Amino acid sequence: MVFRAPTIAFISAFMNLYPASATAKAPARAYPTPPALHVKGNLLQTAQGKTIRLTGVNIPSLEWSNEGDGKILESVRVATEEWHSNAIRLPVCQDRWFGKAAGQTDGGKAYRAVVDSLIQAVSRRKAYLLLDLHWSDAGVWGSHLGQHKMPDANSTAFWKDAAARYANHPAVLFDLYNEPRDVDWKVWRDGGHVDEEDKGTKSAYNTPGLQGLLDVVRATGARNVIVAGGLDWAYDLTGVVNGYALTDRRGNGVVYATHIYPWKTQWDQKVGVALAGHPVIVSEVGCEPDPEQEDPATWAPKVLAYIQSHRLNWTAWCFHPDASPRLLADWDYHPTPYWGAPVKEALATGR
Repeated sequence: MVFRAPTIAFISAFMNLYPASATAKAPARAYPTPPALHVKGNLLQTAQGKTIRLTGVNIPSLEWSNEGDGKILESVRVATEEWHSNAIRLPVCQDRWFGKAAGQTDGGKAYRAVVDSLIQAVSRRKAYLLLDLHWSDAGVWGSHLGQHKMPDANSTAFWKDAAARYANHPAVLFDLYNEPRDVDWKVWRDGGHVDEEDKGTKSAYNTPGLQGLLDVVRATGARNVIVAGGLDWAYDLTGVVNGYALTDRRGNGVVYATHIYPWKTQWDQKVGVALAGHPVIVSEVGCEPDPEQEDPATWAPKVLAYIQSHRLNWTAWCFHPDASPRLLADWDYHPTPYWGAPVKEALATGR
C-alpha cells in the first residue's frame, strides 16, 4: 500500500553474482502446522480435499524497520486469537533480509530470526503466513529502499534464499512482489528493462519478471503456493486471463493478488475476470475518512460484501495504528470504527 509509516532514512546467468545463501535452513519445525495448501481450480485446498479460504490482516513494520515495531508478535496473537484471522500477510524488505540496510551489522541474522519467530507463531495457531516481498531497492543494495515498479536482481537473491529457508513449510505462502506497476504485461511476466524515478532519484534496472521469481523459487525445491500481484499497484488482473498467466509445473500453484482501495473502480472488469479460472486473494483492502473519497460508511460494507459474495481470500490493510488505512486506533488493539470494526466483525463471522 502506498500509505505507510515513515521509512528509515536473468536468473541463472546472474545467480553467481548474488550473495551466498544467508542462512542454513530455518530452525527445525518442532511445532504444529496447518495442513499444506495447493491450488485446485479457483480454490485453495488441503491434500484431503478440504477448501481453505484465507481471511486475515496485514501486519507491517518489517519493511520499514530492521527489528519491527516491537509489537509485531503480540499483533500476531491478537489478529489470530481475538480477530479470528487464519492468514497473516507479512511485508518484508530484501535489503534488511541480507543486512544491507543502515544500522545492520549482523548480515541480517536478527531480522531473519524475527521472521522465523513470526512464522512459528502463526503456524502454531494453525494459520497461514504470506511472506510478502514489499520493499526492494531497484537493484542497488541499501539504496532508496521502498516500493518500486518491479522486482530486480536483488529480489531474485532474496527469493533464492528465503524460498530455500522455508521450502515446503505448510504454513508459508510466497508473495513474490508487492504492487507491480507501470510496465506492460510481457515485462510483468517475462522481465525486461525498467526505468523509474523515485523522489528525484532515477533508476534503470532489469527485472526478472514474476515468472523469473517463480522459477527461482521452484529451483530451490520449494513447492509452496505462490501469490502474484497484478499490475496497476497489484489491482489489475486482466493480463492473467489474456495470455500472461504464470506457468507453474513444479509447485502447488499460483494465487493471483489484487489490492482494492476506494479509488479503484470496475471491480468486475479488473478483478472478477480472473475468478472463474484462478484463486484470487484481495491481499490489501482498506479505507480511511477522506473528503475526496467515498465515505467509509458506504464503501467498507460494499467492498466486504463483494469479497463475501465471490468468496474471495482476503487480508485487510492494515493491523497497525500508524500505517493507513488503519484497522487499529491504538496499541490497545481497539478497532477503528470506520474500517477496523467492520473487518473484525467480518473475520469473526467468517465473511
